[in-house]
Amino acid sequence: MRPVITAWSAISPFGFGADAFRAGLRAGIPAATAARLVPDFDARTVLGKKGTRSMDRVTALSVAAVGELAGRPDAPGTPAEGPAPGLVLGTSGSVQSTMDFTRSSLDGDRPFYVDPARFPNTVMNCAAGQCAIWHGLKGPNATIAGGRAAGLLALNYARRLQVGGRAGTLFCGGAEEYSHARARLHRHGAGSPERPVLGEGAAVLRLEPAGSAAAGRDGLAEVVALEFGVYEDADGIRATLLGCLRRVLERAGARPADIALVAPGEAGGEEQAALADLFGRQPPAEVDCTGLIGDSAAAAASFQLLAVLVRAEDDPALAGRLALVTAVDHDGTLGCALLRPSPAR
Repeated sequence: MRPVITAWSAISPFGFGADAFRAGLRAGIPAATAARLVPDFDARTVLGKKGTRSMDRVTALSVAAVGELAGRPDAPGTPAEGPAPGLVLGTSGSVQSTMDFTRSSLDGDRPFYVDPARFPNTVMNCAAGQCAIWHGLKGPNATIAGGRAAGLLALNYARRLQVGGRAGTLFCGGAEEYSHARARLHRHGAGSPERPVLGEGAAVLRLEPAGSAAAGRDGLAEVVALEFGVYEDADGIRATLLGCLRRVLERAGARPADIALVAPGEAGGEEQAALADLFGRQPPAEVDCTGLIGDSAAAAASFQLLAVLVRAEDDPALAGRLALVTAVDHDGTLGCALLRPSPAR
């Protein structure tokens, strides 16, 4: 029982919407900002004044990206029978909102002199909850944290909900905001020595259960298998990821030679070393997403999934072949996913 991706949306440093993401990826030119921000994005301008006064950036990005799919003419409504559409969102919430709220309790006249309207922004599932409220998603609603692997973890959670019969149509993806607070943590925290340029955005897939009418009619790619692992320090990334890659191939009944495209999270380091160990001297084609839009953290893996779909649109030879997405978060989580793009319709 393999779910099928039937549509997607993106709000990225390339601009607003799927077409902007396609154009940016095809051009292969990094988004032209020092920090890769979504250009000219303002919650009140995009979503209107009602309900956005206290909305933080990651929530606004999420609501707008989900709206791109939920508002489409072919978007599923609430069925007469069976589960209503739901959402699984990979995000850690807003670092800026949490720090601002905490600061206001420390520098105010009293610790409890805080703006209660701002408190929901400090809760990790704020963005997913607002998406459900704005777009009438009455099915399962879940938030998954996992850093750069969050998009793959969210996809796996959505897959399990559908396979278990607990969900029908699901919107699934990741969202991340750029903020001064996040930049400070990135600059002074542990992690990748390369310190890639920070990015932001939201990427959302529409996932349909295997065998559904929508999956057969609108299928873009089949979600073949996912695997995850945990490592203790940077020295363990290579071996742990290689083991993860071998397990996902075994689960899919495939060999390294069956993979036609790879979308890695980083262009170098231990992640690339593990891929080199797997493929040897005959690596498949590769699509670099992070190098173009920056380190979008919780949205990174979801953008990599979209990059695979765009490449499959451009290259008919990828239809029916396997595509691999890998993600390594520097807090110890890593994962990979195999997709099988569908023939062009």
